[in-house]
Amino acid sequence: MIVNAVQGVPMDEGGDSSAAVVTKSAIADRLRMIRSRIAEAAVTAGRQPGDVNILLATKTQAVRVVGLACQALVEMGLAPLRLGENRSREGRDKAAELGLPDIRWSMIGHVQTNKVGEVLEFATEVQSLDRLSLAAALERQLQRRGQMLDVLVQVNTSGEASKFGLQPSDVQAFLRDLSAYSALRVTGFMTIATLTNDIEERRRCFRVLRQLRDQAKERDGEILTELSMGMSSDYELAVEEGATCVRLGEAVFGPRSFRPTGGWWPEGGTV
Repeated sequence: MIVNAVQGVPMDEGGDSSAAVVTKSAIADRLRMIRSRIAEAAVTAGRQPGDVNILLATKTQAVRVVGLACQALVEMGLAPLRLGENRSREGRDKAAELGLPDIRWSMIGHVQTNKVGEVLEFATEVQSLDRLSLAAALERQLQRRGQMLDVLVQVNTSGEASKFGLQPSDVQAFLRDLSAYSALRVTGFMTIATLTNDIEERRRCFRVLRQLRDQAKERDGEILTELSMGMSSDYELAVEEGATCVRLGEAVFGPRSFRPTGGWWPEGGTV
């Protein structure tokens, strides 16, 4: 067992089957390739590569594998570490087991109102705010705790019934309504593009989100800067269209050996 760079977390690359398959060196190689592609896409769009953050989508990944990724990021100078989870209980448990104070955890999956307490046990950001009932539930818990929370408004730019998120036409009114929730700090928007081989359709989804952000630049004096868009199969397109955060799973960890049962999983897509 190796105890190394990330706050003493055990890094046993051969100690369990998942870590034996996914090694720190393989993750580091993928991260270098990803950073190169992000830089190329950013330059193409006239942007600075440093304006784009990588959020590791850790859904179904073993804790030790996530620890290896954190170690690789630190050694490459890519801190601060940003991790995202789709399920509240999985995120809570992983955060507790990793025990790393310098990680910024985001909730990137759909949030049920009765799971808000679990979410706030680990997350400092929710990227999937999509309804006022969730805003109210978060507000109640945050007021009790004396905390603030960064939130991104999830927008359904694809128009697919299988996806959560506000319709683009409803975003401006939703932002106005959110002004009543003082514990929520709205920093931007999140979307999942259409899962299709049509590159221009994916690009359209990202462009719609950017245009919404530009239209709502200022809200109560706050600048809405964040655009969380782009996953493993389309992050370069997202960067070209203005993404400030790309949510990457398989691009960093490699192909998953299984698809989880229950819940929504992108058909033919990767996170």
